[in-house]
Amino acid sequence: MSRYGTKWREDAKAGFFKNLDYPTVFLYLLLVAFGWLTIYAASYDVQLEGQFSLEGRISSQIMWMIVSGVAAIVALTIDDSFYRTITPFFYVGMILLLLLTIFIAPDIKGSHSWLVITDSVRLQPAEFGKLSTALMLSLWLDRYTFDMKKASDLVVAFLIFLLPMSIIILQNETGSALVFVTFVLVLYREGLTGAVPLTGLYAAVLFVLTLSFSGQVWGITHAEHLILPLFIILGILLFSLLHYRVRHLWSFAFGAVTLSFAVAGIASFFFPVDFALSSYVSLALVLGYLVYRFFVGWDRTESLLLLALGGISLLLQSGVIFFFQNILQPHQQNRILVSLGLKSDPSGVGYNVQQSLIAIGSGGFSGKGFLKGTQTKLSFVPEQDTDFIFCTVGEEQGFVGSVLLLGLYLVLLLRLIKLAERQTTRFSRVYGYCVASILFFHLTINIGMVIGFVPVIGIPLPYFSYGGSSLLSFTLLLFIFLRLDAARRPEN
Repeated sequence: MSRYGTKWREDAKAGFFKNLDYPTVFLYLLLVAFGWLTIYAASYDVQLEGQFSLEGRISSQIMWMIVSGVAAIVALTIDDSFYRTITPFFYVGMILLLLLTIFIAPDIKGSHSWLVITDSVRLQPAEFGKLSTALMLSLWLDRYTFDMKKASDLVVAFLIFLLPMSIIILQNETGSALVFVTFVLVLYREGLTGAVPLTGLYAAVLFVLTLSFSGQVWGITHAEHLILPLFIILGILLFSLLHYRVRHLWSFAFGAVTLSFAVAGIASFFFPVDFALSSYVSLALVLGYLVYRFFVGWDRTESLLLLALGGISLLLQSGVIFFFQNILQPHQQNRILVSLGLKSDPSGVGYNVQQSLIAIGSGGFSGKGFLKGTQTKLSFVPEQDTDFIFCTVGEEQGFVGSVLLLGLYLVLLLRLIKLAERQTTRFSRVYGYCVASILFFHLTINIGMVIGFVPVIGIPLPYFSYGGSSLLSFTLLLFIFLRLDAARRPEN
């Protein structure tokens, strides 16, 4: 046996038995076991009257649990340097597979994202695209010459996750694509200016406000044109306060808004006034002040950036309705409108959420008991063992079981952050934060979706929902990080 081969096996053995983070493994096993019991409860046939059964999805999930367990062991015993070596090939291969999936995958519920291996085995490449992207982003940020302040390096970092995200959108799998946005949090941890995630949040709120007030008329004033210019002014002021300080901007903006509305208020006593004009006049005055600050040479860079924010905001405001009506699919439009409370559709798009809330509410404090849920047993809740599996927990285990489950996820996330912070290489640290960010996004959106806080976009609850691709990809995502952690952990 070669010296290299002996060292590889000794390193693998040490990494697996000595330095493996067993608390994280224990949390993983708890979630998978709890998830299988919940899948069993959600899929249980009430006609069996207490008989134990392993048919259908129950046995299929056991098979995927075994496959995932084997994959976890393999991930732990592979030399950690292998992951760095294979990452570029894995990433390019996944990009090609995602592109190929668009053309060869069958149409399943309007999405071309599933590869049908057999009648009972299907794989969703988008799930593994998160893994390859996390590794590739970690590798790119670990370059010795990487500089977050260097535009070309930052652009490539964004392209690494925007490319697979765009391809998955073309598969009409918007929910899985949105997960890739979470990589911005990783960049923020590595030194990206907070203005970037703040800009994303600002754009999202602007989008929601535009939809919420579009078409509403108060007297002769269109609500959209009254509210949004004021929101843009508020956004400019917040960005100025947090990142791009421009002297006297707050006082000038306050004076401009006060003067514009005071004049409109006085004029309204004599003739009808469209107060939206005051909003636009106020915004024009604020932008004009920024132009003045730019040309006089004071705060030039800051003024230019805030001017750009104002201009882009106006373009976004005017383009939201076009995007909503012409780009989004009808079912996506309905989901957003129902979630924002702009449309009531209890028998259509809103049916899933309505039945889910009924199931969770009926569980009360301690729940109805294992296999005793009525909403889930009678299949009132669609997708109750996949995307809406949390409602099964809420009905059968009640508030106590729901809090326990969320507590397990919280402990896991905090543990992953702790492990990521103690890494001795940037590659391992970035990858650890990628894992934590992906799990956080899935958990937040899935739970928010089930209780009606966010639109139904169809993403699974990690380690819990039924699905082989989901369980296998999340298992590999976690255990590759545990292997990197075991290899880099200090001996003391």
